[in-house]
Amino acid sequence: MDNQKCHEQTTNSRSSKRKLDDEFIVTSSDETTQQDLASHVRAQVQILDSTVSSLEADRAIVKHSIHILSELAKNQDIVNLIVESGGVSALVQHLQAPEWKELSEPRPYEHEVEKGSAFTLGLLALKLEHQQLIVDAEALPHLITLLKRHKDGEKSRAVIRRAADAITNLAHENSSLSDRRHIFIFRVEGGIPPLVELLEFADAKVQRAAAGALRTLAFKNEENKTLIVDCNALPTLILMLQSEDVAIHYEAVGVIGNLVHSSPNIKKEVLRAGALQPVIELLSSSCLESQREAALLLGQFANGDTDCKIDIVQKGAVGPLIDMLQSPDAQVREMSTFALGRLAQAGIAHGGGIPPLLKLLDSKDDRVQHNAAFALFGLADNEYNVADFIRVGGVQKLQDGEFIFQPTRDCVAKTLKRLEEKVNERICKRSKM
Repeated sequence: MDNQKCHEQTTNSRSSKRKLDDEFIVTSSDETTQQDLASHVRAQVQILDSTVSSLEADRAIVKHSIHILSELAKNQDIVNLIVESGGVSALVQHLQAPEWKELSEPRPYEHEVEKGSAFTLGLLALKLEHQQLIVDAEALPHLITLLKRHKDGEKSRAVIRRAADAITNLAHENSSLSDRRHIFIFRVEGGIPPLVELLEFADAKVQRAAAGALRTLAFKNEENKTLIVDCNALPTLILMLQSEDVAIHYEAVGVIGNLVHSSPNIKKEVLRAGALQPVIELLSSSCLESQREAALLLGQFANGDTDCKIDIVQKGAVGPLIDMLQSPDAQVREMSTFALGRLAQAGIAHGGGIPPLLKLLDSKDDRVQHNAAFALFGLADNEYNVADFIRVGGVQKLQDGEFIFQPTRDCVAKTLKRLEEKVNERICKRSKM
């Protein structure tokens, strides 16, 4: 896995030309082929609508039709056609296994048909305008049922992962769904406890998918946050922070970040559960996205909590955060300046943090520039840092800088005033000696 990219999207954009099982080619530029494509899609939907049985031959043809639709759905230009052809209700129907005649009879393509349906619905849900249609077709209760198939052991891992991925895509914030009913439905239907259980599943891909779903469900939703914590997710999430699998620790730090955001009581519980040191360790992760999330989370931990600030510094966060100021990734620089600005401890100057912060005042990224200015403002409040500011030419840098936003200019002006006051205080002290 590329260390610069540790979290893949559910799907990649695909070419508009694709061969499906040696029998159909999509070429979006040809009008005749477009008509053939529409006919082909309707044919697959019709098969799904009319074929619901446990017979092996029927299961095979349904699996094949779902595969065709899933391949087509990877092309976002074709998604609308699948939806308009009735694909949503047809696919939702096959999220359920058929009634098996005998409990002991062979179950052809067990989990495979349901897996394909969940995967395809997840692809359709990437277009936000289709989310409500999928929810209205009552997909959520069936997806939750699929999550509970972990009791079937190893053979169910793929269908569980696809169900969790579909839930993630359906829960993705959609401003057009102002009341967010589907998130409420998912919680009421009991969807969060099985996701928390899946954090301990033996398969890493399932763990990652479950964490990804919880991360999305926790975003700006206090009821979901509380339920996730009440389901005892924190101990497992903290263990996941220490995973060598970058995809696992990236999702775990993302879940914890969303739980903590604007929730001071949950922040206290997360810290009591022992999250701080593993989060600090992630500042040195090979995954830039994990570094960024960890720095953001440390900034949230430090905000308004003096004891936590001291603890963060004592546990060794300052050095890695200063190193991150020189990262080639703009978002990593932004979050490291954010965290350092919330810490504003003497250890930052002692660790050589003032010169790289001053350098970031030249950034063309307004957020990086403002965060750097804010961090320097905090450092200027400590009289022991004044000499460092002067020694590295910080005062001149602040005076001569070109700042993008007015709040940044105001912050710099306050920093200069604060430095001047500190210098005058030291002069007065010396004159009285």
